Amino acid sequence: MINMYYEQESDLSYLRGRQLAVLGYGSQGHAHALNLHESGLEVCVGLREGSKSRGAAEKAGLAVKTVAEASAWAHVIMVLLPDQHQKAVYDQDIAPHLKSGNTLAFAHGFNIHYGQIAPPEDINVMMIAPKSPGHLVRRTYQEGQGVPCLVAVHQDPAGNTMQLALAWAKGIGGAKAGVIETNFKDETETDLFGEQAVLCGGSEELIRAGFETLVEAGYPPELAYFECLHELKLIVDLYYEGGLARMNYSVSDTAEYGGMTRGSRIITKQTRQEMKQILKEVQEGSFAREWIRENEAGQPELERLRKEYQNSQIEKVGARLRKMMSWLPGGSGNVPA
Repeated sequence: MINMYYEQESDLSYLRGRQLAVLGYGSQGHAHALNLHESGLEVCVGLREGSKSRGAAEKAGLAVKTVAEASAWAHVIMVLLPDQHQKAVYDQDIAPHLKSGNTLAFAHGFNIHYGQIAPPEDINVMMIAPKSPGHLVRRTYQEGQGVPCLVAVHQDPAGNTMQLALAWAKGIGGAKAGVIETNFKDETETDLFGEQAVLCGGSEELIRAGFETLVEAGYPPELAYFECLHELKLIVDLYYEGGLARMNYSVSDTAEYGGMTRGSRIITKQTRQEMKQILKEVQEGSFAREWIRENEAGQPELERLRKEYQNSQIEKVGARLRKMMSWLPGGSGNVPA
């Protein structure tokens, strides 16, 4: 049975009078910093020297310091940097400035769970993980709403670290939607598995395989793109609104029957066995060690795969078709530079 918390169980007073540092000003960083600031809390943003984000943060009315300065100044330090950079930044700019009773916070448990970062025992360690991209954390807050969050406590020498986590979740708007208590292990392992097997890896390979099957059978690639990629958003929106039942209720009887009778021929027993193997690699840490080695080597395999995917037919067809869709964000092709 999980514990869920809402605004009435979350008290901002646990953070009032404390100095809060948000390290990073990307998708999550800007949302956390701005939402906390507008919730009446004392916040600064910690950025590396020469960061391009400094101007945007200052323009938004936020105080900006270097990562080292922010870490020395703050009572609570939220690390919202990419997983692969956190250990080096922690070792160089955070750890030397930690003081007994400080709180170290994360939005993902990777570095704590896999032992890349091991804070001293007199440091509180917590996690507040919004279950959405940062732009939605920001937008829903501005609309007077919020997105669900996960919270967890890894170290609690102060005895009130859960209250601090709930206060942070409330400050960014999450307590309006609901806050679920978990632990670093479960958050990390389910997050990595979901990304690899379903949300990113699984869905992407399913889309590519469907597209290539139709094109190899002689159908126009434009039709294949619409059927296997473009229209997927419509289905995912139905999942999001009401689960699997909502999707099946909303599509045609033909689509419902075809999906129910053929889906298991795509996701076979072998596929499910491979999913179990992926989960095992996450649980035992072999994926984490592989990813750490990849970064130590300068990400050669990731760069090779990026180029391979960018040069694929589905990406070229998609870039051409998306130029027709003036309502899409990001301009021509819609691929971030």
